[in-house]
Amino acid sequence: MRKQDLFRLCLQNLLRKRSRTFLTVLGVVIGGCSIVIMVSLGIGMKEAQDKLLAELGDLTIITVTAPQGGRGKVKLDDAMVARLKKLDGAVAVMPRQTLESADLRLYAGSGKRYVADWVPVTGLDSAGMEAMGFKLEQGERPSKPGEVVVGQYLAYNFRDTLRPDGSNTVDRWSAGWNEETGKLNDPPPAYFDPMKEPLVLEAANGEYKTSLTLKPVALTKEDYSKGMETGEGLMMDLKDLKALTEKLHLNKKNGSAYQSVLVKASGISQVAALEKQIRALGCATESMESIREPMEKEARQKQMMLGGLGAISLVVAAIGITNTMVMSISERTKEIGVMKALGCYVRDIRALFLAEAGCIGLLGGVVSCVISFVAAFIANIVTLGGPSADNLRIALLGGDGPARVCVTPLWLLLFAIVFSVLIGLGSGYYPANKAVRIPALEAIKSD
Repeated sequence: MRKQDLFRLCLQNLLRKRSRTFLTVLGVVIGGCSIVIMVSLGIGMKEAQDKLLAELGDLTIITVTAPQGGRGKVKLDDAMVARLKKLDGAVAVMPRQTLESADLRLYAGSGKRYVADWVPVTGLDSAGMEAMGFKLEQGERPSKPGEVVVGQYLAYNFRDTLRPDGSNTVDRWSAGWNEETGKLNDPPPAYFDPMKEPLVLEAANGEYKTSLTLKPVALTKEDYSKGMETGEGLMMDLKDLKALTEKLHLNKKNGSAYQSVLVKASGISQVAALEKQIRALGCATESMESIREPMEKEARQKQMMLGGLGAISLVVAAIGITNTMVMSISERTKEIGVMKALGCYVRDIRALFLAEAGCIGLLGGVVSCVISFVAAFIANIVTLGGPSADNLRIALLGGDGPARVCVTPLWLLLFAIVFSVLIGLGSGYYPANKAVRIPALEAIKSD
């Protein structure tokens, strides 16, 4: 039997009982919509979790510290940094030192008008900031002595000495939350722009005191995975920090050891394995993996649960397809006998019934994908606050901004169609075999 004849007979047989075919396809549509929408909701929850974690900082950063606060045998010195750079999955390694045990005060403005009584000061390898993933909102990384990178919100740590107490600071949290985006609104403007003012750092360690004029050359985006100084502090080159600690006589017994080392993994999936390698060297580690992994596991379990609920509907639809095909064979017993008597091959009869079952699955799968996509799009638009250019873009493509409730990727739609066809073929396998086993003479004699 030619493929054209097989296709024509398939359509004729399906259209012969339109109501029954429609109800069977409807069962597949309901099952397909259930599984697509359920999985889309699961993917949407996963996307929302990923965006929440991304707001907490770079998920690929591992903070390495020496055990026992650096009092053990393992030291975070240059030799250890060299070993960390050779680990599989490590794309960047940055030693980090914080200025501690000193009284710090930062001044800005004419006549030292603006004063910050507290400021975190950190030394790091400024040449490796790009590789480590620091995002500079303005300027370029330091390249000369005295140049520093300031945190995104450093200016809000200053008080205005010409204003009365109680109204001499700017509260960057006063703008409140944006209910639509779920994020903080842009803070009110600070008293001055730290990128346009030289800063004077005064530090004291008992009888030892020093003053240092600093030139801000870059402003970095806040990222607490790389340190709180990215939000409210200063970052200078390690050489400058070392010179400052020598002036204050803050050299520690650890000598050239660092307080911590930042290690950047090649990807989120490499963080756990890289942490395991670092711990094998005797170091302690800290990363977002301890938060991300349980959340990802929970999201995966919810996806499986939701997908399983949708699959139940599709199984019910499969039973409906089997029932439809069995009834069709019972009604077409004489037709099957005539086909055998005319010399039709058994494989052609089997292919005919399998094609009918497959077409039911294909039609139901395509319709269910269209309905599911439209339903997910409408749900996203409603939850995003109504139709607008930005909301339409986010609902269709995602990206920056609020997370979508339903995420329906192309692979999910293709999977739903293929799965529906396979369900149809699987459901039609038993009726097709039953059809080919009917003896030709008995089939012709049947009413």
